[in-house]
Amino acid sequence: MTTPTPRHSRISGTGSALPPHRLSNADLVARLAADGIESSDDWIVERTGIRARHFVDDTQNASDLAVEAAQRALEAAQLTGADIDLIIVATSTPDMVFPSTATIVQRKLGIQHGCPAFDVQAVCSGFVYALTVADAMVRAGSARNALVIGAEVFSRILDFKDRTTCVLFGDGAGAVVLSASDTPGILATDLHADGRHLDILCVPGTVSGGRISGVPLLRMDGQAVFKLAVGVLEKTARASLEKAGRTEADIDWLIPHQANIRIMQGTARKLKLPLEKVIVTVDQHGNTSAASIPLALDAGVRDSRIRRGETLLLEGVGGGFTWGSVLLDF
Repeated sequence: MTTPTPRHSRISGTGSALPPHRLSNADLVARLAADGIESSDDWIVERTGIRARHFVDDTQNASDLAVEAAQRALEAAQLTGADIDLIIVATSTPDMVFPSTATIVQRKLGIQHGCPAFDVQAVCSGFVYALTVADAMVRAGSARNALVIGAEVFSRILDFKDRTTCVLFGDGAGAVVLSASDTPGILATDLHADGRHLDILCVPGTVSGGRISGVPLLRMDGQAVFKLAVGVLEKTARASLEKAGRTEADIDWLIPHQANIRIMQGTARKLKLPLEKVIVTVDQHGNTSAASIPLALDAGVRDSRIRRGETLLLEGVGGGFTWGSVLLDF
């Protein structure tokens, strides 16, 4: 009797997209000054490491960025929309209340064969959550080629009278094609959430009776997020390594959620990784929430830092409070 070959999932292509409108710190500081809000390039860089970010215009939505990133990932994987049998979009800034942004992406890509398409909402951890779900479905035989996308337009939910948050975020999208494989790609995943901390990062608003109920703008307790983030990122990284039977020494590249350079540096130190092994894009993109990990991944692939066969650790934290990691051989 023949033993079936174990089914695994591997990333077969990556892609990303940024809106053309780039705002340097100087541009944003000038915008804030017009409303009487003080800030400076030095203040932003010192506290966050951010030097620029991209914002959508009034005609662009999360799905538009998602489609552009998906098309580039499909091209890299040498596949077409006809090959895709699962679409998952991680986003906290969907095009509309419903249907899902994933179905809008499905329509815009012209994928008409009825594959499942849905959104995952775990804020900045969203891409890690989505990749974990897609991996499970590929392993189970429910899909052969999945589009996994993180796409955000956080500029739409920023309070530009709050200089502690509005300087942090940007818009963008990143995507991967996750394909069935005979050889291991994704080695281990680790997901967590703790709703006790939901108030430290949230958008406490909703639509009710055709009106906005609550505050539809981002609220964050930066110090509380920082303290939680560094601790849980180390724990989830070690959990994925232990599940895979690997150690920190096996990590070729750390690709963290691009929230704040201090958090990223702190995580690298705890994992005994030199900063040269950390993919950093927060300086040019800001915090793009669920898009930040796939954006950074694609940046590393496109500039040839990340090569086939290397081991990558992806990890993120987000509102909820959510966190998680994925260890994979690229």
